[in-house]
Amino acid sequence: MPQGASMFTSAPQEIDHSIALEQLREVLSKENYEGAVKCAMRLYNALPDRVNLSRNVVMVAYGGGKDSSYTLAFVRGMQLIISQIHGSTFRMRVATNRHAGMPQAVMDNIDRAYQALHLYNDPSAELLLIDGQLVREFDANLPQTTDVVDRNRIDILMTGHRTAADARPTFCNACNLSMVNSFGLAAGHNGGVDLIITGDSQQEQRDYYLWVSRLARKFGLQAPRGMRTSFQGFLAALNNISQAYFTDIHGDQAPDVIAEHAITTDVRTGLEFFSIYDDTAYASGDHWELLTEYLGFRFDDIAFSFTESDCGNPALMAHLRALKCERRYGQTYAEGLDEYVDFAISLMHKKEFPPQLVEIMRERYAGEGTAERMRTAMNTYAAEAYGVTEEQLVSMVYAPFTEKGLGLDDYLAREQPALVESTPLVHQLLGGSFDPDGADEKAVAARLEELTGLELSRLRVLYGSSLRLPSTESKGLQLIDAILDGDPHKAVVQTRQTPGGPLVPELLSGR
Repeated sequence: MPQGASMFTSAPQEIDHSIALEQLREVLSKENYEGAVKCAMRLYNALPDRVNLSRNVVMVAYGGGKDSSYTLAFVRGMQLIISQIHGSTFRMRVATNRHAGMPQAVMDNIDRAYQALHLYNDPSAELLLIDGQLVREFDANLPQTTDVVDRNRIDILMTGHRTAADARPTFCNACNLSMVNSFGLAAGHNGGVDLIITGDSQQEQRDYYLWVSRLARKFGLQAPRGMRTSFQGFLAALNNISQAYFTDIHGDQAPDVIAEHAITTDVRTGLEFFSIYDDTAYASGDHWELLTEYLGFRFDDIAFSFTESDCGNPALMAHLRALKCERRYGQTYAEGLDEYVDFAISLMHKKEFPPQLVEIMRERYAGEGTAERMRTAMNTYAAEAYGVTEEQLVSMVYAPFTEKGLGLDDYLAREQPALVESTPLVHQLLGGSFDPDGADEKAVAARLEELTGLELSRLRVLYGSSLRLPSTESKGLQLIDAILDGDPHKAVVQTRQTPGGPLVPELLSGR
């Protein structure tokens, strides 16, 4: 039973929509309530069955962050307004895609929002949790599934080694594709949905569709011609992209792993999106009371990391940058951390974050002893969320195994001098010229797995793969680069790549 159900009696009572609406109206601004009324009328006219309203199923994705929490409240308001006017309303399916980087604090924020909006025990609400390919009823206390954690960890490690721990592809490529799959899974679940609510503008939706279409066309991954203008075709193109991408990351000898990353296309034909963009305002500073007091939203130290309020991965991105500066560039960990913090706070300003949130983040990374405190916190988080150690993260920032071990000598000399004498054996093991049957071979293979978190078979895939370093150039892009080509979460920073050396430009990505 969902955690929030404890607020009610053991025999669930149907929620009084008029009471729920009155409570929500008190915390929505006059402008946003009027926007909800206007948007509710548009939505009513877009529903396929306006005689039997309860037969209509409308989906909204809810990641548990500050913006999606407001979107959820706004759509709930629309549902309750239609109920008040017509005596009945559509069924709202709320879908949360969970990955290993989503801390428990996010699940708790979602739970409090559901309680505040009276969604638990409301027959007109269906609350779903998607873990990988598994769709279940939402429960804040459900543990994350081990297969999702394992998949997320391997995706991060493999992509990180391909990109020398470039933050966006390392953490976001696989996650973004998983998010799209969760849309398809939730939209096709239990008979499907009639409409999907989005906060994106019509232009944003077109831009995203065109981006996927261009990417699919460039790499010959288009959907069948007759499907290309539909949501099914959009999902089919992304499935082709996903399968090609993960074949590149994991190797073509891992069909089961690649299949696990499939994106479903099993949704209703003609399924459309409905945008609330023109009827509401998203600046979280404009509905602070709604978020923090009514919905009970809390900006947790891990869950709220820079530009994200539903994911701890941006803090790991800062940690990785600090490790790279410390171990590869001869700077201090604190200097590398400061470099990333300045970059990430500039992203917060570009995204028009409320000043109080920017200040929270600035203070979190300021003051004496902060760098070591955050280092400890991020190592703890990496271990708990993904089972990854600092030693494995350090290995990732060197990317020593790609390009036939191009960076192996440097990595072993600086980080693992005890293995330097075994360098020829490492190359032989990674090159697959013989199986690791001897005692020395087994010992070296075991040590490599300990250092990286990756089995020898995966290290061999890396050994035969290219190293993809961040670049401002768009020429000669492979799929791993092209997925985030033109992504705005990047900036050129000035850094020192050798102790006392000159400042040089480097492209930095993150969130």
